[in-house]
Amino acid sequence: MNKAVAAAALAAIALVPGLKPRDGASAATSASAPPPTAADGRYAGLQWRFVRIKYHYDAAMLRARGDDIFGEPWGIDSPAAEQNLSRRVKTATAIQVEDPILLPLDDPSLFEHPWIYIVEPGALKFTDTEVARLREFLLRGGTVMFDDFHGPYEWENLERQMKRVFPDRKIVEVPKDHPVFNAFYRIEQYPQVAGIGSFLAGRTWEKGGVDAHLRTILDDAGRPMMFINWNTDMGDGWEWSNVVEYPGYLKYTTMAYQMAINEIVYSLTH
Repeated sequence: MNKAVAAAALAAIALVPGLKPRDGASAATSASAPPPTAADGRYAGLQWRFVRIKYHYDAAMLRARGDDIFGEPWGIDSPAAEQNLSRRVKTATAIQVEDPILLPLDDPSLFEHPWIYIVEPGALKFTDTEVARLREFLLRGGTVMFDDFHGPYEWENLERQMKRVFPDRKIVEVPKDHPVFNAFYRIEQYPQVAGIGSFLAGRTWEKGGVDAHLRTILDDAGRPMMFINWNTDMGDGWEWSNVVEYPGYLKYTTMAYQMAINEIVYSLTH
């Protein structure tokens, strides 16, 4: 989010008393996403935990692009985003959900978790050790979700970092008929979830990232080792999911929850 959009968003938020993301928020207040009356039992026996990754980044790159740095980029939307998504996965599915945690890539317990989350990787800068660890994690069957980065400059940075992780593998588009779009919910089109600042500015995109894409890198068996959610902000959809002062935003919450649950379910079953 650039400075102008950030200022506009903060100003609009300041006009609404008590407007803030609340722990335990969900898409329940949206008519299009009523809370499930009972968990779907198809995936009973699976376990999942939201594992947020603490990564190294290039602060000079952020400043050169004119980005404001509000805290650490790896911690954006925390803790509401992971708390809310965890509650929704637990409510909608029969998956056993554990409490969210924060880990660096070099933590010895990394390989105990099949799914990890990296937010705002637009200035991500892996160390050599992190490159090797992520490569091993993915080749051993793990999945990483990238989220909330936008436009060509942030894409180019992620692409460079992925080239370090997998020099001989290409990033490819996830086709519209891929099973991930039917892993739990039936999703006809990959969604562009507007960040709250973009929504308040009257648009769904930021930093020139007009078209949303879901991309990946495949392992030797054709399994997506990652879900790269580009030009979309699912984290904001989870974090701000009960902002009843803006009922128009609830449709983005629905999109964010459904697409995330599909990616999680697919990751746990492949």
